[in-house]
Amino acid sequence: MTSTLGPTYGRGSGRSTDDGEVRDLDFVFDKLKTSPFRQRFHLGPAERTYLSTKGLAVVIDHARDFIRTRLAPAAPRNDGKQTPWRGHPVFIAQHATATCCRGCLAKWHGIPAGRELTPTEQEHAVAAIQRWLVVEATR
Repeated sequence: MTSTLGPTYGRGSGRSTDDGEVRDLDFVFDKLKTSPFRQRFHLGPAERTYLSTKGLAVVIDHARDFIRTRLAPAAPRNDGKQTPWRGHPVFIAQHATATCCRGCLAKWHGIPAGRELTPTEQEHAVAAIQRWLVVEATR
């Protein structure tokens, strides 16, 4: 089985397996750059102020909590609609990095839907969010 996001299994190759190996973030971010939809997301003044006031560490703690409660369950409540479009820097980052729902995680990150996210997969999503926030904060 092949994917438009990568032809082979393994770290950095773009494919993942059901045993918790996820797509390399460099690969994912290169692909996200080709999506006009994903590229339109940027922090607004309120989210930028929140990030600078609270600090990255606190916002990343929020990201971990959001991922754990809203994305990690095998069947998240309101999947596909659980991530607001604005109101917190993490929400915008989730849409920009395709960590907003299980469908996007499957398509872009190679993390299968229909089962609980492993701790490694949760940290992968958080790492994607953090990477985007760091770049966006200096934009």
